[in-house]
Amino acid sequence: MTIATDYHVPSGESAYECAYCGCPFRSEEYLVLHRGLQHGDELTEGEVEEFYDTYEEETEELKHFRLKALGVLVLLYFGFLFIYAIVGLS
Repeated sequence: MTIATDYHVPSGESAYECAYCGCPFRSEEYLVLHRGLQHGDELTEGEVEEFYDTYEEETEELKHFRLKALGVLVLLYFGFLFIYAIVGLS
């Protein structure tokens, strides 16, 4: 996989730079995930462990987000259904 290297970091912004390809990232978590996904063959044991821990946390956050989004959609659906039943059928 080819990685583009023409990134621009705005002045005054801090960036975490990948030691393998030089790509900048806004947070250390993004850098850890990038290294694990793009440079998995080159990582040390500690970096691999850090990747798996970060990946696990990210997966848990996504699960919570999906559950919350589903709950909001269900509430909206039934909210509109009740409004239609009250207003539309009266």
